[in-house]
Amino acid sequence: MDREALKRAAAARAIEEIADGMVVGLGSGSTAEIAVELLAARRLQVVCVPTSERTAQLARNLGLALATLDEHPQLDLVIDGADQVERGTLNLVKGLGGALLREKIVASAARRMIVMVDDSKLVDRLGGGTPLPVEIVAYGWRSTLGRLERSGLQPTLRGGIERPFVTDGGNRIADCSIAAIEDPAGLESELSGLVGVIETGLFIGLASRVIVAGARGVEVIER
Repeated sequence: MDREALKRAAAARAIEEIADGMVVGLGSGSTAEIAVELLAARRLQVVCVPTSERTAQLARNLGLALATLDEHPQLDLVIDGADQVERGTLNLVKGLGGALLREKIVASAARRMIVMVDDSKLVDRLGGGTPLPVEIVAYGWRSTLGRLERSGLQPTLRGGIERPFVTDGGNRIADCSIAAIEDPAGLESELSGLVGVIETGLFIGLASRVIVAGARGVEVIER
């Protein structure tokens, strides 16, 4: 199976968790968008809280009912993808799609977080070949990158100096190269304390269930 088919298989299993009457967080990224399309096809009576403007537009075009987190401060569940999933802990790296702040806010407001991935996203340790996205304020971004570098990371401003990537909240993303992360919670705490850092792509203890699609079928891993 190709990666697109694996994403679709994981998304199809994830939306089985959704029932009439639920308030559902909708993640961002390619797998989440497949899930949104499949959810709309089921024609359930649900209210959806999107994590990005792109997801919101897709859901609106497909006829899904949308609301804000202020209107529904607690969600039944959120369905989202991930860039890395650590075996054993189900800790995540997210943010390569650029919506990590809103994704984490929505995930933190949900009773359950269902993560959909293909098996290439499973790793023994976070980091390594996948950069860690860190959302930073636009003002003084060079200084913030310096602080990240002094913390042992190798940050790069996403999009470059001439055309930097801008998040839905008007912020910037620093993509940070890092070796295997031995202590994700410790790193999360350290980076969150740096001036200029808004949020990191480390999602610690948020995933309730990870749905993994591979050549042998779909596996569900519980935290």
